[in-house]
Amino acid sequence: MTPAAIGVDFGTTNSVVALADADGSVTTRSFATKQGSVDAYRSALMFWREGRPPKTGIAHVSGPDALDMALGMTSEHRFLQSLKTHLSSRAFLETRLFGKLFKLEDLIGVFLGDLSAGLEGLAGTPLVSGRPVVFAGERPDEELALGRLRASYAKAGMPNVDFAYEPLGAAYWYARGLIAPQTMLVADFGGGTSDFSVMRFEPGATGRLKAIPLSHAGVGVAGDTFDYRIIEHAVSPGLGKGTQYRSFGKLLPIPAHYHAAFAQWHRLSLMKSRETMAELKALIRDAVEPGRLEDLLTVIEYDLGYELYRAVSAAKIALSSQDETVLSFRQMGIAIETPIRRADFEGWIAADVGAIEAALDRALAEAGVAAGGVEAVFMTGGTSHVPAVRALFDRRFGAGRIHVGDAFRSVASGLALLALDRSRTQAAA
Repeated sequence: MTPAAIGVDFGTTNSVVALADADGSVTTRSFATKQGSVDAYRSALMFWREGRPPKTGIAHVSGPDALDMALGMTSEHRFLQSLKTHLSSRAFLETRLFGKLFKLEDLIGVFLGDLSAGLEGLAGTPLVSGRPVVFAGERPDEELALGRLRASYAKAGMPNVDFAYEPLGAAYWYARGLIAPQTMLVADFGGGTSDFSVMRFEPGATGRLKAIPLSHAGVGVAGDTFDYRIIEHAVSPGLGKGTQYRSFGKLLPIPAHYHAAFAQWHRLSLMKSRETMAELKALIRDAVEPGRLEDLLTVIEYDLGYELYRAVSAAKIALSSQDETVLSFRQMGIAIETPIRRADFEGWIAADVGAIEAALDRALAEAGVAAGGVEAVFMTGGTSHVPAVRALFDRRFGAGRIHVGDAFRSVASGLALLALDRSRTQAAA
């Protein structure tokens, strides 16, 4: 299969590949998995040792199958997810997997290789990859992140990759049907970042879009952050957060770092070390409420982080259409049944929504466009359905100007069209 152009939305949680034909039609690539065909391919890798000494090797699987195998595998393995969040951080340079050294770009290259497997002519096909406006992390190094991402694509056999802001891809997909010029705000909510672009689109006589970027802004707050707020307030107290233990006759708080690891569910596996487990068992012996810490130990020991976050995600989705729900988690003798009101959830995420609005304000200010001058708002990503976020945009722009796109396909499909148009422009130059 040799498409005319390719768009890749390499995401924190899921990734999508879109293929454009010469006539401008676009399809998203489907991937065969054990659970059936999927368009949104989970951004995950699992490695394990295969064979017997001295001919042992390292095998891997990616996507949804990586998660399924990791949940059911009892032998030694390494499950990796959210690699994108480390692109801008010098703290993650390399890791060892079964004695072999892997740089971050090696790992991402393995994943991108699986994502593009079976496509022909990769080295010569126009390809645009999305990138966040602001990379995740407290002090993101953009130059480092883009260099690593470019090297990752090269390792996957795609050395001529071009980049575009992810919200530009979403905008391109929405604007493909425009017949008159329009000033648009694009809000792209991912797992790790929320990105905003103000664009001016002018349809051309040849049918091609002229896209004029007016501004870009972003913030490292998105869906994963909202999940963590639910964990922090509705789950962690039942697992010992805020409780105490006795030490030399004094009552001391349980150290916060045990529950801070819940910020991303897959990080819990990193706690499954001999030292951490020994520390927790010692705390349980001296805890005022040992049962709660015992449940925490069970979550870590039996790798229940994914199941826990599924329950959290279900509660968050329910709160998008209901005023109240119950977060229900029952595994391995742990029983958490916590009622959550939407009003409480909105209180927990109020500061995060404020950070999103501040990034939105920066985008408008940099573009020199007032809210009233934005003719259309295109929102994509799961967080766009959170009522508090939607209410923010309704208040600022009016519900009539807001359009919600496909949470998974919009960005990649627009990037594929962008790659096609860029290649034609270069050919005509």
